[in-house]
Amino acid sequence: MTPERLTYFTSKKVGKAIWDYQMLKEGDKVLMAVSGGKDSLCLLRIMKERIKFVPIYYEVTACYVDMGFEWVNKDSLVRHLENEGLPYIIAQPPSGWNNKGDYNCFWCSWNRRKSLFNLAHEKGFTKIVFAHHMDDIIETMLLNLFFNGEICTMTPYQELFEGRLAIIRPLAYVEEVELARLASMLSLPVVSSLCPNSMTSKRTLVKNMVRELKKHNKNVKKNIFRSVKRVRHEYLLEHTV
Repeated sequence: MTPERLTYFTSKKVGKAIWDYQMLKEGDKVLMAVSGGKDSLCLLRIMKERIKFVPIYYEVTACYVDMGFEWVNKDSLVRHLENEGLPYIIAQPPSGWNNKGDYNCFWCSWNRRKSLFNLAHEKGFTKIVFAHHMDDIIETMLLNLFFNGEICTMTPYQELFEGRLAIIRPLAYVEEVELARLASMLSLPVVSSLCPNSMTSKRTLVKNMVRELKKHNKNVKKNIFRSVKRVRHEYLLEHTV
């Protein structure tokens, strides 16, 4: 398959997710979180191309939150953002953030997100785009099930602050392996994660579990994803006082 065809098929899945969840509307100001990883760089390219032919007008601004990590090649990412030809912002983490301390994945993610929320409020953005894909959604569901005792996950569309801002995840129908292939075929300058927590996190544990299950059922990812929308309430335990 050529890069053009793979981009086309991935873009169709993005378009279906946007349509199914009504993620974008006329005049939206969209702030897209870009980390430099394969997922966000692929989505940035697709969102850029979709602007040319979708029937509504919206603006896309890329944003990299500079957490000060020494393992991220920020200069390479900035050059790529300039080459893409879209407006971009290099944001700073909230005051009080210290990348030398004993941080974890939750603390890092929370501070990144707070920076994006602050920026959206200051600049009048109506949507924040995250490059979470199908694997992220099902892994989050299993993490909450196994470690928090809850059945919930990140949603493709989530309104916040009484509807003034919404988080959208256009890659909800795209698997991680597709993005890895696309990033390679497009020769995107992917920043490899050298985070010391990347191989020891609970998410990595769950990712490996799903990978093992897929050996026995090739549709296991899609089945887990569908299950969130096909809840049979009559077979769930009810809360009793």
